[in-house]
Amino acid sequence: MLEKQMPRMGSHTEQMTRRELLVSSAAALTGTSATVGPLALVLGPADALAQGDDDPIVPFAYHASDEALADLRRRLEQTRWPERETGAGWDQGPPLEKLKELVAYWRTDYDWRRCEAELNRWPQYKTVIDDLGIHFIHVRSRHSNALPIILTHGWPSTILLFREVIGPLTDPIAHGGTAADAFDVVIPSLPGFAFSDKPTERGWNSERIARAWGVLMQRLGYRRYVAQGGDWGAFVTTAIAQQRAPGLAAIHLNFAQTIPDVIPAELQPDQKRAVEIMNTFREKNSGYFQLQATRPQMIGYALADSPAGQAAWIYDIFNSATGATGRPEDALTPDQMLDEITLFWLTDSAASSARLYLEQTQLLGKRNNPGRVDLPVGVSVFPHDVWPVARSWAPQVYPSLFYWRELDRGGHFASLEVPDLFTEELRRCFGALRNAR
Repeated sequence: MLEKQMPRMGSHTEQMTRRELLVSSAAALTGTSATVGPLALVLGPADALAQGDDDPIVPFAYHASDEALADLRRRLEQTRWPERETGAGWDQGPPLEKLKELVAYWRTDYDWRRCEAELNRWPQYKTVIDDLGIHFIHVRSRHSNALPIILTHGWPSTILLFREVIGPLTDPIAHGGTAADAFDVVIPSLPGFAFSDKPTERGWNSERIARAWGVLMQRLGYRRYVAQGGDWGAFVTTAIAQQRAPGLAAIHLNFAQTIPDVIPAELQPDQKRAVEIMNTFREKNSGYFQLQATRPQMIGYALADSPAGQAAWIYDIFNSATGATGRPEDALTPDQMLDEITLFWLTDSAASSARLYLEQTQLLGKRNNPGRVDLPVGVSVFPHDVWPVARSWAPQVYPSLFYWRELDRGGHFASLEVPDLFTEELRRCFGALRNAR
């Protein structure tokens, strides 16, 4: 079944009736079974992939209509620009000339069909979990000992965050690794982001999403697997571990949360630095966070009607989260940034993705981190990320910390900025578990 959706014509809930349209296609998802290694990893048989007529897994593909792309171009041509910023640099948001340059490229030279073709080369599916349609990429490695891993993105990312690491993870021999490095990769779209359905009720926070991810991995037949996440994906991955989802062996984070809820008066050097960075973020760089955490519907009105506004909103984060150099193009190509921006635009995901901030902020309250994780945890720290960590605090939150490495390049979008380092980190981190006796 080829599921074709017309963007920007109502919500995903209106476009599909979930179980009615998710007809069973288990035959398209045939797999093999193999037990390997010290983790007793088992790849699911084909008959474990679909749970019956009530919860089928069906193939998915996306094709934006010509009308939607023409509408986008027309809106970009008719952009009404504000006056130039009164300050210097990015202190007030993307500088006018920088954003005009990006939007001009988007309007005249950018090709969405290129990105769309790449998306549709990956095996994609949808299934209903907790009454919500969940979209995901599922790429099986050809190596029988592949370690299943579920990768979770954050905001302002989509599944495209992991586009550069799917090949190296699933086909390591073709990318400088060995068969022992192979992963089966599952990449879900967060609820309200792009192709997953938009929640119509409150409560879709990291804990609820984590429960859905646990169901997804069971539905795919994986009895033993690992999980990885950054940004909100790190909170979801943390929650999966805290819930001790059946089959989850360990997690890896590139957005670890180590700052305690009660900060002591006496601080070690790395702790002092972490607190200073945290306070600077909250005082100067958290405007988008505060708005999305308190008024997601309001920001939705602005961004759903203005593609230039949508571009500015995300372009600003691409700068601040890759080193705040004023040249995010040095870390991410214009096409990589516009692929994400365009996918948010075509699927009208501004408000629905922002609501995760509201849900998660209310879940966390005044806590600085989501709490203790007793399962094995690996952490990679990329130098230009937006949130600080302190190694000396890590054991308080991750008592089973088995891997920690601080890198010399990369930022918040590490799997897209430095896919070679990100891939190597997952190989090194989980290699320790694969080889454990």
